[in-house]
Amino acid sequence: MLRPQDSPTRETRTLDGLWDFALDRDGVGRDEGWWQRALPEARPMPVPASFNDIVPSREFRDHVGDAWYQRTVHVPATWGGGRVVLRLDAATHRATVWVDDVEVMSHEGGYTPFEADVTAHVTPGAAVRLTVVVNNELTFQSIPPGEPLPPGSDGRRRQKYHHDFFNYAGLHRSVRLSRTPTTYVADLAVTTGLDGGTGSVAYDVTLGGSAAGTTVGVVLRDGAGREVAAGTGASGVLTVPDVHPWRPGEGHLHDLVVSVHRGDVLVDTYVLPVGIRTVEVRGQQLLINGEPFHFRGFSKHEDAAVRGKGHDDALMLHDFELIDWIGANSIRTAHYPYAEEVLDLADRRGIVVVDETAAVGLNLPLSGGQIGADKRPTYSPDTVNDATREVHAQAIRELVDRDRHHPSVVVWCIANEPETTSEEARAYFAPLLDLTRALDPTRPVGVVNMFLAPPDRCRVTDLCDLVMVNRYYGWYLDTGDLAAAELKLEAELRAWAATGKPVFLTEYGGDAIAGLHGIADVPWTEEYQSALLDMTHRVLDRVDGVVGEHVWNFADFATADAISRVDGNRKGVFTRDRRPKAAAHTLRRRWRGLGVGER
Repeated sequence: MLRPQDSPTRETRTLDGLWDFALDRDGVGRDEGWWQRALPEARPMPVPASFNDIVPSREFRDHVGDAWYQRTVHVPATWGGGRVVLRLDAATHRATVWVDDVEVMSHEGGYTPFEADVTAHVTPGAAVRLTVVVNNELTFQSIPPGEPLPPGSDGRRRQKYHHDFFNYAGLHRSVRLSRTPTTYVADLAVTTGLDGGTGSVAYDVTLGGSAAGTTVGVVLRDGAGREVAAGTGASGVLTVPDVHPWRPGEGHLHDLVVSVHRGDVLVDTYVLPVGIRTVEVRGQQLLINGEPFHFRGFSKHEDAAVRGKGHDDALMLHDFELIDWIGANSIRTAHYPYAEEVLDLADRRGIVVVDETAAVGLNLPLSGGQIGADKRPTYSPDTVNDATREVHAQAIRELVDRDRHHPSVVVWCIANEPETTSEEARAYFAPLLDLTRALDPTRPVGVVNMFLAPPDRCRVTDLCDLVMVNRYYGWYLDTGDLAAAELKLEAELRAWAATGKPVFLTEYGGDAIAGLHGIADVPWTEEYQSALLDMTHRVLDRVDGVVGEHVWNFADFATADAISRVDGNRKGVFTRDRRPKAAAHTLRRRWRGLGVGER
C-alpha cells in the first residue's frame, strides 16, 4: 500500500482540522446508526490528536469504548474519471468508516494506515459525509493487550491495560482523500545493495487496474536531480557506479521515478525516495554499509501535552533538533510504529531507527502492579493465545509493508518485554520471527528482553539476530546502591555477550523530577539520574560486544494513574515540554565527546 502523493497524475487532499465528535458513553451509536445523520451532542475535535486531554473532563480522559468523528467534505469536480481513495494514517486502536450511509472499511491496530477505494460512493463535484467510529478497548486478543474491569462507582466502563504509558485514543494522524488514475502504480518493492563503490537498486512494480497495453519505465535520480540509472519493465536491477550511499549522519536519498505509459500517453507516475545502503549482523557487530555501527540515543514516545499521541510537525522537528544537539544517532519507536513523517525525517537526517510493533504488555507477571502478583500464565487459551498471535502477525505484516523502504530503519523489533521464560513463549514467538524474516530478509529482527528472563532462563532471545535488553539496575533493582548495580549489570551483560550475538541495551535510566536536587545523589534527584547514567556507561565501555545504548526515555510522558508515577513517567532526560534535565547535559558530554565545562 503506497502512500498518497501529489504528482502529474495524482492529487491528494488532507482532511485535517476540526471534525464533529461525540463520545458514545452508553455504546448505542452502532445500533442507532449514528453514521446516517449528524452526530448527537457533537462538539469540535481536532484531527490529528488524541481526544482524551482536549476537554478538561475525566469523562473524556478515561473514556472506554466508541468515539465518533464526522465531517462533510467536497470531492473536487476535476476528479471525475479517476479512482478516489480514502486513507486513515492511524486510528487507535481500531475503527470502522462510512461514506454517507455505506460502510467502506474496518481496521484493527492503532498505529498503521488503512484505506479503501471509495470511487463508487462519491460524486466528483459533490459533498460527501465521512463518519469514523474509533474504539479504544483492549483484550487479550488485541495488540497491545488489555482486559475489562468492573464498572466504576459512577457506572462508567473501565479497563486494565498492561503497558506503562497512557492509553491515548483517537485519530492520531492525518486523514486523506486522494485521486489516482484507474490504471496506477499499486505497489513498489525495492531492495538496495552495495559492492564497493557500486550501488544497486532492485525494483518490482505492481500495477492496479487494467495493465493492458502499458509499459513501465524507471529512472533513478540522485540528490541533485541527476539521472544516475534507468530501466524498463515492471522489474529489474539498476546499477549505480560511484554511488553516494545513505549512511548514519548523512541521509543521502535518491528518487526512484516510476512511469507508466500507454503508447505516448503518461498513465501514472510515482516517486519513491530510496536510500542505497546495506545492513547485516556479523558476529558481534551490526554493520551498516559494511561499517560497525554503535547505537546511541533513545527510546521515545509520541506524547505531548494536550495533543496526546496526535502527530505534530513542529514537535517532531524540535525533537530531532534536540536529538542532534545531544549527539544521538538513533531512536527506537517504543512501543508502536510512529507516524511515517517521523521516518521520512529520519531518512533525510541520517538518524537510525529501530522500528517496533505495538506488542507491549505480553507479560502478566510484570503487569500486575507488583512483580509476580498476577499468577495467570501469559500464554494460554484464556489469555494470549493463537488468535492473539494472528493479530500480532498482521501487525508485523503492516509494519514491514509500510516501513520497508525507509533506509533509516535497520532493525525490526516485534515485541517489548514479553514473558519469554516459558516454552509457550518460544512457541508463540518462533513463527513470528520467521514471518518477519520472510517478509524482509534484509534487516535483523529481535524481541526486547526484560529482567525476569536472564540469559539462563530466556527461551526466545536465541531465536533473534541480536540481543536487545532493558535493564534498570540502580533503579528498580538495587535502588540507590549504584556500586552494587554496577557489578550486577556488568555480570549480566557479559553473560549476554557470551552468546556470541551483538548486545544492545535498549532501555536504562531512572526517574528524576526536574528541579529536585540533593546534597547526596538520592533517587528522584537530577543528580542521581545523571550518576546512574554514568555508572551504566562505565559498564558499557568495559563489555565487548555491546553495540548500542538507548536511554529510557527521551522525554517525560503520560501514564495511567499510579502511586509509582508522579504525573507520568519521569525517566525523560527532557521534561515533557522538552526542557533539559541535568542528565541531558551528561549525555551530551558523552555523545559529543565534550570535556568538563564544555557546552
